[in-house]
Amino acid sequence: MNQILKIDKLYKNYQTRLNEINVLNNINLQVNKGDFIGIIGSSGSGKSTLLSIIANIEKPSCGSIIKDKNTLIGYMLQDDCLMPFLTILDNCLLGLKIKKEYTKENINKVKDMLKKYGLEEYTNSYPKDLSGGQRQRVALIRTLAISPDIILLDEPFSRLDYQTRLIVSNDIYNILKKEKKTLIMVTHDIDEALNICNRIVVLSNRPSKIKNIYNINYDKDDNFINNKTKEKYISYYNKIWKDIINDE
Repeated sequence: MNQILKIDKLYKNYQTRLNEINVLNNINLQVNKGDFIGIIGSSGSGKSTLLSIIANIEKPSCGSIIKDKNTLIGYMLQDDCLMPFLTILDNCLLGLKIKKEYTKENINKVKDMLKKYGLEEYTNSYPKDLSGGQRQRVALIRTLAISPDIILLDEPFSRLDYQTRLIVSNDIYNILKKEKKTLIMVTHDIDEALNICNRIVVLSNRPSKIKNIYNINYDKDDNFINNKTKEKYISYYNKIWKDIINDE
């Protein structure tokens, strides 16, 4: 397998005024090129902290994130963080401007993505003119514009209603597959993880360790709603749910 990133003996502690809080406890995980990995666990289990460490926003207390120095990571947060005073095109170009890669070739690449993923007519519109699902697609295109090798998603659909969440998660799954990206996604939604991911990592309660890793292998339907009736899907769902509720 073609390893693109490795999490090795990772610990994260926070020092408060009164004591030390152990959040992540000996996390080990290999990420291969093309993986779609879901990280799931109860609230407060350190899922977002782990993403922040992978993105080099936070430092681990011990252990390391091993990757090639040229491996680029793109991070998409819960909030789409679109600038209300910028057009959709300018929002998508923001990362390129920050990285000083604002070239004609890259601008055309972003325009092509807007066209390819159904947003061309909104190029000169503003975020207020878009639905929640459309805004998430814009945020993803902005992330893809810098050509990352690995995409980190931190519960990107949590603020959408159920129907919109299904549609947008399906859209983003297909976009990332077409762009041949590697994905690490934090979610609290088992259905979301089963629909999108080929591996699901279940974290225990704090101090969080990896409780189980599931290799997801069933005949996925292009229409996510159809997956929920499949026997293997139901079996995975029940196992993961039991892992979460029966934590030591």
